[in-house]
Amino acid sequence: MTDVSDAGFKSVTRVVDARRRLLDATTPHARTESVPIADAPGRALATDVTAATNVPHYRRAAMDGWAVHASDTFGAGERSPAVLRAEEAGIDTAVPGSAVRVHTGSALPDGADAVVMVEETDRFGDDVEVFDAVAEGENVAPVGEDVTEGQHLYDVGHQLRPSDLGLLRSTGVETVEVFDRPDVAVIPTGEELVEADPAPGEVIETNGLTVSQLVERWGGEARYRDVVTDDEDALAAAIERDLDADVVVTTGGSSVGDRDLIPDVVGDLGETFVHGVALKPGHPCALGVVEETPVVMLPGYPVACIINAVQFLRPATKRAGHLPDTPHPTREARLDRKIRSEPGVRTYVRVRLSESEDGRADDAPRLLATPTRASGSGVLSSVALSDGWVVVPESREGIAEGETVSVEDWERFV
Repeated sequence: MTDVSDAGFKSVTRVVDARRRLLDATTPHARTESVPIADAPGRALATDVTAATNVPHYRRAAMDGWAVHASDTFGAGERSPAVLRAEEAGIDTAVPGSAVRVHTGSALPDGADAVVMVEETDRFGDDVEVFDAVAEGENVAPVGEDVTEGQHLYDVGHQLRPSDLGLLRSTGVETVEVFDRPDVAVIPTGEELVEADPAPGEVIETNGLTVSQLVERWGGEARYRDVVTDDEDALAAAIERDLDADVVVTTGGSSVGDRDLIPDVVGDLGETFVHGVALKPGHPCALGVVEETPVVMLPGYPVACIINAVQFLRPATKRAGHLPDTPHPTREARLDRKIRSEPGVRTYVRVRLSESEDGRADDAPRLLATPTRASGSGVLSSVALSDGWVVVPESREGIAEGETVSVEDWERFV
């Protein structure tokens, strides 16, 4: 625990510990469905998958050229070519002494056991001169060279990529059993929130929209609910309505002020096991569980909301849906201005990336990372207009100018 008195919390929980407790409270669901492979990208397999057929299922030419009996070419060379009778493409059988025209991927005629590349031949009328001997099987893709019938391809839980779908179709698989997308109820809260045309003191609702879109990107299905006002009974009813979801997430009302009711509401319905996280910006995050449904309570400030959603809601959504929690893609860059941070608190610093005018210096990365001037947790543009963030671990007190840092591209993932 780390004291953060200026945030109104007596103590906060380290990020890694808070995430572990949330994942312990998140149970992967057991719902599955059979879908055509064209509808399966990004889905997690609910069964192991094996190949239904060989790929290729026939002997095929691996090069453009002539299908031959390899023995007919033995001894062939530039000065003494083998002369074979030319047969046009489409002939089913290659008899000894003949050469059948084939193209890459063509079925090999019966009897042929090799392919001479076209550049090693010349054609004169009805004959083909072969200037290079080939061995049996040369330039021929045998049956099952790529995949053999019954070969194990993917394990349960594998998240299907476009290349996987192509492989599955090539092996005769047309449908796959996958886990249903995790169902996430997104409940924006706050009496100040409106959909449009805000009056003084009112704010357009954006957190619920942003979080819903993130859930969809992470492989889930979002129930984007209407705004719930700051009233204990209304908040309790909204949470209870969505306890059939795999995860419930609220936005706003998670701090320690008079209108921050969500942590107590969840505590009364079930348990709030984390309230306050050693993370900046975004201390006011809370985590709990009601009737075995995990509840993620995100702060109302947009930047704090997004950062906490990535750190907590994303892994919970992935776990609920059997989806791999893959690391964010990163790029190495040189920091061109010092970053300050508080020891004991994991800090997320938004940065813009640019090309260094002086190129590489001392093998340092060419990219420069410039911290955004706007650092407040309510400045949404500082995230939307950044290229990622630099994570300063709890063990460090800032990062010096010129140091190489990893910039997490937190929006470029599934």
